[in-house]
Amino acid sequence: MIPMDLEKQPSKQLDHLSLPRKDEKRRPIIFRCAALFFTLTLLRAFTPNDFFPAQIRSLSSTIFGLPKIPLPHHRLSVQERENLFLSIPDPESALEASRAYATHPHLAGSSEDLLDAKAILHLLQDELGITSKSAQLPIYDAGTPLSRNATLLLTEPGASAHPTAWIDTYYPVLNTGTEQSLEILSSEGEPIWTADLVEDGDPRDEEAHKYRETIAPWHGLSRDGDVTGQLVFADYGTKEDYDELVAKGMNFTGKIVITRYGRNFRGLKIKGAEELGAAGVLIYSDPRDDGYVTVKNDYPPYPAGPARNPSSIQRGSVQYLSSYPGDPTTPGYPAYPDAQRTEGSNIPKIPSLPLSWHNAERLLAEIGDVYEHDEEGRRRLSGKVSEREIRLVNHVDTKVTPIWNAMAAIPGHIKSEVVVIGCHRDAWVMGAADPTSGTVSLHEIIRGYGALLRKGWKPLRTGNWDAEEYGLVGSTEWGEDFASWISEHVVAYFNVDVSVAGSRFSVSASPSLAHLIRKTANDVEHPTILGRTLWDATTDQGPFTEHLDIFNGSHISIDNDFMDFYQAEQDKIRASKTKVSPLGSGSDFTVFLQRLGVASSDQGFAFTPTDAVYHYHSIYDSQAWQERYADPGFHRHVAVAKFLGLLGLRTTDSIVLPINTTQYALELEDYLKEVEALVPTLGEVSKKVDLSALRRSIKTVQKASFKLDKEKFDAEEDFKKLLKHIPFSGRRGVRHVKQATGLLRRTADWIKSVFGVAPPTDAELRKLSLRSAESWKEYLEYAADTKDDEMSENLEGVDAATQNLPLPYPIRRFIKAAKRVGRANKKLMAFERGFISKDGIKHREWYKHLGVAPGKWLGYGATTLPALTEAIVYEKNTTLVAHEARRLEKLLLTLADTIEP
Repeated sequence: MIPMDLEKQPSKQLDHLSLPRKDEKRRPIIFRCAALFFTLTLLRAFTPNDFFPAQIRSLSSTIFGLPKIPLPHHRLSVQERENLFLSIPDPESALEASRAYATHPHLAGSSEDLLDAKAILHLLQDELGITSKSAQLPIYDAGTPLSRNATLLLTEPGASAHPTAWIDTYYPVLNTGTEQSLEILSSEGEPIWTADLVEDGDPRDEEAHKYRETIAPWHGLSRDGDVTGQLVFADYGTKEDYDELVAKGMNFTGKIVITRYGRNFRGLKIKGAEELGAAGVLIYSDPRDDGYVTVKNDYPPYPAGPARNPSSIQRGSVQYLSSYPGDPTTPGYPAYPDAQRTEGSNIPKIPSLPLSWHNAERLLAEIGDVYEHDEEGRRRLSGKVSEREIRLVNHVDTKVTPIWNAMAAIPGHIKSEVVVIGCHRDAWVMGAADPTSGTVSLHEIIRGYGALLRKGWKPLRTGNWDAEEYGLVGSTEWGEDFASWISEHVVAYFNVDVSVAGSRFSVSASPSLAHLIRKTANDVEHPTILGRTLWDATTDQGPFTEHLDIFNGSHISIDNDFMDFYQAEQDKIRASKTKVSPLGSGSDFTVFLQRLGVASSDQGFAFTPTDAVYHYHSIYDSQAWQERYADPGFHRHVAVAKFLGLLGLRTTDSIVLPINTTQYALELEDYLKEVEALVPTLGEVSKKVDLSALRRSIKTVQKASFKLDKEKFDAEEDFKKLLKHIPFSGRRGVRHVKQATGLLRRTADWIKSVFGVAPPTDAELRKLSLRSAESWKEYLEYAADTKDDEMSENLEGVDAATQNLPLPYPIRRFIKAAKRVGRANKKLMAFERGFISKDGIKHREWYKHLGVAPGKWLGYGATTLPALTEAIVYEKNTTLVAHEARRLEKLLLTLADTIEP
């Protein structure tokens, strides 16, 4: 072993280290063996079983009763790992996987969905090298010991060092459509027109034609009902739209509201109508929201061309997502088979139906002019109602339905820190984009990680979710089931949902992950343009721009209101410091981020106004559409797989977690500026609002984060410096090792293997460097999970044994450095947790994150500082504003105290 100051000595002195000094007697081999044995004992206490050579494990098994586990392969360097992973995701493999999953319906809870869950399970078993002695598949009812242990034991001492895969079965309440009809009635109450309520299933799209009537056009978790009433148009059905109509004197009681998709989550369109006394709601897809690629602009409808098929219908859940996601009958706790259930307060009490543009156009004609213009020429809702009444029938079969979460675990070196990658699997019909494109990207990640495992890689945990389409049910139930475990162990959650539905790469994430995301996207090649990166694709446009300037609009027909909104959203992204948007809801990151405080991300190629129309939740979200328009060649699917896989690798392989708390702390100021801009809307009483204390608390968080930045940098540098002095990192040490045999030799080889330090040659003596960042994890496992006093007791024996070595190894200093890194990482993990309030957000207490949440009347979109913002925007109550400001201030001061070194 080499003393700490050895590398400071001149090279000519190092040349003589292979020989003992003339005046120094050789230390008996027994002392060196004793020192190594004590070191081995210490390392064995906090290192996974499979890191020991077979002979050492055999001896330790005899002495300590520890299991014998096969020796892992030689470890790859960080760059070797990344290069190997990036070489695996493949367009042909992605295309084959998509054709396997996206050419048949697989609605959540269906027999086809179970078959797909089993197919994913087999993929995980095959690629991750998982074998089982039992012929029975590991499918467990949630809440049983087998299900609980499959997750909880992953982070326990003595846990299996090998990958595992299983299926958890939850039992939420879901529904399916049984009978839907829509009629225009005469004054005598007789039907004079009946909607077909079916997608045409053009035979030029084989699967769309084959399954045109397989899945009814209904809303998931919609209310069973048969209602009649006059029709009123409410545009997008936003809070502002309803407020505008109320201001015009509209009485919604008994009316049937028709709105178009877009701007907010579909369930909130129904919630707004319900609260005003409406009898039912119809929601349709309007070509005005398709941008430039429309029939009006001479593009043929799909499948003849890229424009909207007028018969397409967007299905989807109408759960009140901003109240709480998941099983409506078990809010806050998992949907076990025997769970105590409520009636569900986050689902509609009035019926609804989704409509095609073909049917909506006929209904809107019953109203006449749905818009008017004010004196300044701005478009306003007319508030007119139909003379004739509409009859809406929606009959559904609502029942407890099993769903299946296909899970996999790849145990890492630090059992106490877990990274999760997730994607849901179920679809409303075939779902080539949603979710199969995400499933395909995850499929390629699994293949890449399997290749790494076969080379000895030992990383992280990955998962695949089910039943997201019914309101994030699969992920939410798992999150509620293992809330304490996730809060304690999960470092980050990387979500993938729709990998490819357009041309523009879009990313939303916790601000603390933005820098990692940008760097990783810049390290992945652009999927279609040589010499550019994936990050460059964040400004890409769709292909249908021939001879036209979409921002000029002089030769095209496009809805100005749509384009203004689209441009405003893009401007927000461009104006942000990182170009990474905050997360709202609508996918499986919700429970991780907004209830449990786990830093999260979501990404994919999204629609632009010059892309082929994406037929969301329709039979035309099909494999044929995906291959023809969204991703010919499947290069975008592969790019997302490479990006997401690298995120996982870099999060597990960094010494200090790549969580940037300072970026987040700085963005808090921007959040506060947005709130301050809203204060004047309170009118005269706005003068009573004082947010100065809140601003000071944000400054306090920033100062604490600056200190944490310095501490995590110093901790990492100190750790790396000491890591260079892993045992036998000098010629004298090497000579002693080469002379040794048996346990001594193999122990030394093992230590060098674990820490990625090769035996130094003459030329390398002064260029010793860490070959891999893997090795820190074994020590960090101990540092993170062992109390200081216990560690000190263990180290006393090591110090006593090593002090007589000719070149004592500074084991105590190294362990302390590892402990320091562990403390820094715990503070980084704690940052996002620091926004969690046990009281949650007023009127929707399931959401606990006071930094960001889905907007109360948005659902998909994010609202930053949500409790404070909503006190101003919706409650308009200065007393409540002051309360929420104080609550946030207190939370931030506690957070600052938590992360300060």
